[in-house]
Amino acid sequence: MEEFRRSYSRLCKESGSEPQEAVLQQLHQLPRGRLDLATQSLTVDTCRALGKLLQNQTLLTELVLSDCMLSEEGTTLLLQGLCANTVIRFLDLKGNNLRAAGAEALGKLLRQNQSIQSLTLEWNNLGTWEDAFATFCGGLAANSTLQQLDLRNNQISHKGAEELALALKGNATLQQLEQAMEHNQDRHTAFQETQTRTHLLSKEVQYLQEEKSKQFLDLMETIDKQREEMARSSQASAARVGQLQEALKERHSIINALKAKLQMTEAALALSEQKSQDLGELLATAEQERLSLSQREEKERRLEQQEAAERESKLLRDLSAANEKNLLLRNQVDELERKLKSQQEELFLTRQELTHTSAELKIRVVQAEERLDMEKRRARQNMEDSEKLRFKEVEHMTRHLEESERAMQERLQRLEALRLSLEEELSRVKAAALSERGQAEEELIKARNQARLEEQQHLAHLEEKLRLLAQARDEAQGTCIQQKQTVAEAQARASQLSLQVEGQRRRIEELQQELSNKDQEKVAEVTRVRVELQEQMGRLRAELTAQETLREKVAALERQLKVIASDHREALLDKESENASLREKLRLKEAEIARIRDEEAQRASFLQNAVLAYVQGSPLRSLSPPK
Repeated sequence: MEEFRRSYSRLCKESGSEPQEAVLQQLHQLPRGRLDLATQSLTVDTCRALGKLLQNQTLLTELVLSDCMLSEEGTTLLLQGLCANTVIRFLDLKGNNLRAAGAEALGKLLRQNQSIQSLTLEWNNLGTWEDAFATFCGGLAANSTLQQLDLRNNQISHKGAEELALALKGNATLQQLEQAMEHNQDRHTAFQETQTRTHLLSKEVQYLQEEKSKQFLDLMETIDKQREEMARSSQASAARVGQLQEALKERHSIINALKAKLQMTEAALALSEQKSQDLGELLATAEQERLSLSQREEKERRLEQQEAAERESKLLRDLSAANEKNLLLRNQVDELERKLKSQQEELFLTRQELTHTSAELKIRVVQAEERLDMEKRRARQNMEDSEKLRFKEVEHMTRHLEESERAMQERLQRLEALRLSLEEELSRVKAAALSERGQAEEELIKARNQARLEEQQHLAHLEEKLRLLAQARDEAQGTCIQQKQTVAEAQARASQLSLQVEGQRRRIEELQQELSNKDQEKVAEVTRVRVELQEQMGRLRAELTAQETLREKVAALERQLKVIASDHREALLDKESENASLREKLRLKEAEIARIRDEEAQRASFLQNAVLAYVQGSPLRSLSPPK
């Protein structure tokens, strides 16, 4: 083994690295035929050196490399060296997180190696990569020496199980295969349930997002429609103003035509007057007719002037009315524009206010409902309690005291039985503890003393509790009168609470009416739901990560427990080997004692025969009387 240690140091130095002190220490303490490097973090250089040494090594039959944190390259180098080994019977690679490269290297090892009979691969990830695991199963099918294989906790899927079953059909030497398929199935089902839950949650989130987006789009469409209606109304008002302006222009043209006509009539009148002056002398006879005609024309002219004045005043009134309407329409347009701007500002402000107030309103509503329900329950409970207590309080208190006394007696009996059972159990423990070590006897004696002390304390506590219950019975009779007074107070409080409930109900109705008038609450609800869903998703992710960490911790603890169990088993095996050696020594001693006894018996018989022969051959025999 010292040569193995020197060869390891030499190979490490040749590769340009220092040998690991932990490995050197294990090689120094190496038992015959066994190399145990469990829980040692082996580097790639160490794995390369060990792989080269194990190719031609003929002394080692057991190689333990559990929980060594082997890398993919280091595992490949080690297994390549073991392919040519012909003496190793036991190989332990537990807890090394072997993956695709490790599975392929193990398949090659099983194909080429003809000496390994026991292979432990617990707590690895061989089944995660299906192609690599298929290669491993092919090597297992071709192997003809392996008798025991441990594949527990290797993430083996259904397809991997099928490949393993096919490999077992081709393998005729494997006698024991430990495979925790049920554990893998549970993990697979848990993973599928997690996937289905996340899928359902994502669907719900997507559905809520679609619904809220639809609601938001509908709201924006209504706003756009209102804007379009306002634009159409403004366009209609502008068109109306244009029509009024055109009508005003027509009125102006009519007034101008009337003015032109008036001017024409005045000109005609001037011409007629001139003609009348020129023809005054010729028309003396027709002066009366002219006067009548002039009077008639004057009347007509006056009438026409009056009509023109009336038409002009009417047109002026219409013009003033049209101007006023135009001003009103302009004012309305300005007001509509201002209202539009104010509404847009109010819309923006209400969006911000709604986001702040909707949550507060909801919280207030929930608080009010909770307070209302709480006060209702309290009032109802107080009324029921008052009605019950009014008739049954004294009887209930007496019955309660009697039941409490009976319960205390039964409890004392149970405690006495428990004490007897504890004493019996202590006696059994004492009888069993006689066969154990002295330390266990001292601990049992301490436990017995402590139990007796606790029992005495418990009995004293029960006596004190009985005394207190007796005092409480006396005090309960005095409190009955006080409770009757509290019933009246509770009734008055119930009436006040009913008034408060009515006020709260009216307040809730007002709040509900305000909430119904808030159309923008949908946007706030959408944002809140999104935030909540994001928080839920974050919590789910955090829970998933926590579950993963817990699983890793559980796996690490299980590995530690298995290491401790293996150490315990090894210690037991050592003890059993020591006992066997002691029994063998005892058997040898007994055989030696029996041999010595036989030799002494033979010597005694020889001595006796010699004495008899001497006595028979001596001259005294002839003088001695016959027997």
